[in-house]
Amino acid sequence: MAFLAVAKRSGKRRITRVVPLLVALAVLYVVIRWFEHRQVYQPYRRLEASGSELRRPFEDVAFQAADGVGLHGWYFPAGTESARRDYVYLLCHGNAGNISHRLEHCAALLETGAGVFIFDYRGYGRSEGRPEEQGTYLDAQAAYQWLRQKGYAATGIVALGESLGGGIASELALRETVGGLILQSTYTSISDVGAELFPWLPVRWLGTIKYDTHGKLPRVPAPTLILHSRADGLIGFHHAERNFAAAREPKMMWEIAGEHNQFLESDRSRYLDGLNRFLAALEERRPAAETQASK
Repeated sequence: MAFLAVAKRSGKRRITRVVPLLVALAVLYVVIRWFEHRQVYQPYRRLEASGSELRRPFEDVAFQAADGVGLHGWYFPAGTESARRDYVYLLCHGNAGNISHRLEHCAALLETGAGVFIFDYRGYGRSEGRPEEQGTYLDAQAAYQWLRQKGYAATGIVALGESLGGGIASELALRETVGGLILQSTYTSISDVGAELFPWLPVRWLGTIKYDTHGKLPRVPAPTLILHSRADGLIGFHHAERNFAAAREPKMMWEIAGEHNQFLESDRSRYLDGLNRFLAALEERRPAAETQASK
């Protein structure tokens, strides 16, 4: 009996030690997940501008992802006289703010003669839900389907991913047929850029948000344009070089200017020149691409 009493006391001491350890590990896990999510997604709910401020036709669009999450976006059609009115950029924006912070970007894209559809991921702006990787992929697909229902041919939709949006746009180009893929200031993967920004953390071991752009590119059949600045201090130019090497032909690399978010202020004309060259290349190959897609 004395032996059993000692064993019980010993077991209680072990439990007393283990429970606080498990609680501490659980708290640590929650903190790590919160930190990771906070670094990747920085949504802002309130819209600080309206699409009407561009003083051109636009639609305020409400649509829905496949899992039922309500989404919001702005659609700016190309001018009726534009030779590129059958093309539209599906703009997957970066990780911070919302669509209202990208009006000037939309205005620049419209200068190339194509239309623009910019939407907010779940948890951003007026879109419902909370952002997470698989959900953002569904959001982009829903935006794509909205454009298809609007009457755009698949080969007329150009997926443009800015920064975080590059990982989303590249996944869209795998799931759906697009006329072209543009990766602007985009990383090879969240794990890669996270390890560079936080070298003191075991990011590759702890991270659960992947957005593996580099791993997807060899399987993307659409023509690809890589836009990146050597002055980008957030996502280094070597990410663009690796992505370009991984992409299939036909592909194009175009250097833009400025820091990560200063591409328009630094050299707007150079940015537009790269886009116009890419669209011209798409126009040349589009009849053949449509014929192939119909087979």
